[in-house]
Amino acid sequence: MSVYAARFAGRCAIVTGGASGLGRAVAKRIVAEGGKVVLWDLNVEALADARAQTGATAVVALDVSNPAAVAKAATDSAAALGKLDVLVCSAGITGATAPVHEFPIDSWQRVIDINLNGLFYCCRAVVPHLLANGYGRIVNVASVAGKEGNPNASAYSASKSGVIGLTKSLGKELAGRGVIANALTPATFESPILAQLPQSQVDYMRSKIPMGRLGEVDESAAMICFMASEECSFTTASTFDTSGGRTTF
Repeated sequence: MSVYAARFAGRCAIVTGGASGLGRAVAKRIVAEGGKVVLWDLNVEALADARAQTGATAVVALDVSNPAAVAKAATDSAAALGKLDVLVCSAGITGATAPVHEFPIDSWQRVIDINLNGLFYCCRAVVPHLLANGYGRIVNVASVAGKEGNPNASAYSASKSGVIGLTKSLGKELAGRGVIANALTPATFESPILAQLPQSQVDYMRSKIPMGRLGEVDESAAMICFMASEECSFTTASTFDTSGGRTTF
């Protein structure tokens, strides 16, 4: 059990990409700390297992790049939980590994649709519920790639840079209204998403980390849970770093 046993008591959260990896770890911790969670993910089979493992109240199978589906999921999730207090946007894909002049157009479009447009749709649909409460926490998972750019990962880097910019704008819009929005910029960590990348790309990203290792899911999950809690009360429109020293800005 977490040392913060009741930190999310009475709080209700949506976690996108919640069927595996970072999203699943965050959801499990929120439930362990007294909260209620609805998991959103595209993987129907993994959602069923994740619900059992995390103790989530409900799951929603959807593609976050579909704005109508996201709007309905927000309404349904609010009904299932009774209210919405927290949104953690963790859904994402890496896309192709190729230089810009050879990058497949369909892969570019899909990465932007999931990582940036989908995150926008989620924020757009959930923010009204948070404002109705007069309280909310939004955590958007970006990446150090959004700060520095990774070669041969232009779509992913561009999408995550967009997430940072969107979050800064959103946080400033909501400042003073009880809703805080921040982004997390992790370096590469052990996660199922690494299966989408060639080993050479993983090795490159590890070489950029001064600590000399990949991150662990629980390290970023711990940071997200702070960002999603009442403890994070005077930082908004900002980025929190879990990069082993790779980015310090």
